[in-house]
Amino acid sequence: MAMRYLGGLRGAGTLTLGDEALGPVDYELDGYATPPTGNVSASGEIRTAPAVLKKCFGRRDLKLVTEDGKHLGLRFSDKKIAGDFAHVDVTSGLPDAKNWRAA
Repeated sequence: MAMRYLGGLRGAGTLTLGDEALGPVDYELDGYATPPTGNVSASGEIRTAPAVLKKCFGRRDLKLVTEDGKHLGLRFSDKKIAGDFAHVDVTSGLPDAKNWRAA
């Protein structure tokens, strides 16, 4: 069985480490449902100031707080960063597959 594409989450928000706001971020994430359980996974790209990326690279308590109030846990999927963007996997906070379009 193949993964089912659910759609994208795109917009702006704030990167945080714990309770500390690091700075603004733009994001483009794509979500998938994994058979047979239907678990949702997502990954994509974030863009922010290089200094912000350097400060949070490799941290486990990194979150993206979206403009509509979602709190998405993030993990860097690249081994290193270069410039103002990075590839990330979402580790928590995703909507269920049945609610993805409404997200």
